[in-house]
Amino acid sequence: MNRITIRRRPSPMAKKASARPQAESVATADRVLAVLTAFRRGDRALSLAELAERTDLVKSTILRLLVSLESYGLIIRLHDGNYQLGAEVLRLGSIFQQSLELETHVMPVLQDLVDETEESASFYVRHGNQRLCAYRVDSPHRLRLHIQPGDILPMDLSAIARVLKAFAKWPDDTTAAQIDLPIYSSGATDPHTAAIAMPVFGANLRLVGALALSGPVTRLTPDRAQEIRVYLYAAAMRLTKSLGGTFETPQTRRMAGE
Repeated sequence: MNRITIRRRPSPMAKKASARPQAESVATADRVLAVLTAFRRGDRALSLAELAERTDLVKSTILRLLVSLESYGLIIRLHDGNYQLGAEVLRLGSIFQQSLELETHVMPVLQDLVDETEESASFYVRHGNQRLCAYRVDSPHRLRLHIQPGDILPMDLSAIARVLKAFAKWPDDTTAAQIDLPIYSSGATDPHTAAIAMPVFGANLRLVGALALSGPVTRLTPDRAQEIRVYLYAAAMRLTKSLGGTFETPQTRRMAGE
């Protein structure tokens, strides 16, 4: 998708604002983001004391930041004095999803993988020094790892994290071309869970995320992973193509001819 960037001439007020010390602006933004990101999955609301504990900021600073966040609808102050995220966060989240337009491409692929393998299928993206589960379709089996979209996991030795790290600089760094795909891991994040993962690329040949199948180690054994790898491989290639990307290595050319 082509993007059009409209460049506006800065107003006198904007020029005056830009004259402020850069370090001060960055520090303020960091504090604002620290307050917003202090909220975690499962939190209904947080007290001022909890925000102070999670952000390491003094309460007087947090109160000043909360006033600004409330004015933008990002934070709501409840009757009991606690704070919760506002509707503006949801609006921004929906804009983020629409801008990527990933869901319409990814979800059908995940569902097909679950239908073919009966294992949970997920799509992960890099989130700083961590990985975030952006989309997921659960296995029909009752025994499965309970991960939800939005969950953040470490960049550990799991197959998913290894894919995100190995192909982060593709295609500028092609050393990852020698990796045997899909990558398999067992017990890396959780001793009871195994996974296989493939990279997915976009129109600029850059890594978009990692497509993965996961399940209990008792079911997703190395032999089972070998059996279903062809489904994951084909799905990653199909998703890459639908996102306008390409991915070619000696292994992809070999498998395409099989």
